[in-house]
Amino acid sequence: MKSKKEILIKFGEKVRDIRKMKGLSQEQLAFKADLHRTYIGMIERAEKNITLVNIEKIANALTISINDLFNYDKKK
Repeated sequence: MKSKKEILIKFGEKVRDIRKMKGLSQEQLAFKADLHRTYIGMIERAEKNITLVNIEKIANALTISINDLFNYDKKK
């Protein structure tokens, strides 16, 4: 079983990877998702346990499905 922290780390890495792939800054993503820039940073650093509502906001802002945020590379 994965620790709570491990899933937050993997989720944050996924958000950061997709954000960078789309050429967005944390501030740009935050604006598109109607969230605060520091909140995006905290998610990417696994400092926040994100809610489902905010997961949906981030997925929509990145124009991906929620499922895409949970497809982790098993090798990492």
